Amino acid sequence: MPKRVPTDPKLPPPVGPYSPAISSGVFLFISGQLGVDENGKLVSDLTEEQARQALENLKTLLLSSGFSLEDVCKTTIFLLDMEEFGKVNEVYARFFQPPFPARSTIAVCALPKGARVEIEAVAMKEEGND
Repeated sequence: MPKRVPTDPKLPPPVGPYSPAISSGVFLFISGQLGVDENGKLVSDLTEEQARQALENLKTLLLSSGFSLEDVCKTTIFLLDMEEFGKVNEVYARFFQPPFPARSTIAVCALPKGARVEIEAVAMKEEGND
C-alpha cells in the first residue's frame, strides 16, 4: 500500500529529515507537533499556548489527510515540566471528546526549538468511511 504525505500551507516545516505525517491505508501516523506557527516560530513561552498550537497543527494534518480528531486512537505527549500536566489536560480536553484516545505523557529533559510540549498521534479510519 503506498504511503502518502499530507501537506498544507498552514503547517510549519519539519525541523529535521522526517515527514510531518504519513498515511497508509486506514492509518495516519502524525509526527510530534510543536507549538509553532507556519513560519516555525514558537507561538508563546507558555506551555498551554504551545499545547493549543501543537493540537491545531495536529488537527490540520488530520483534516488535510481526510481524517478528523474523532479518528485519533492514540496520542503521546512529551512534556518538559510535569508540573504543567494539568494545564495541558485543560487544553487537550477542548480538542478531544469521549471516548478519549489512549494516551501517554512522558516527561523529557528537552525538546526541539526550546519547546515545552510536543504531541504526536496515530489515527485510524475504517475503510469505506471516507
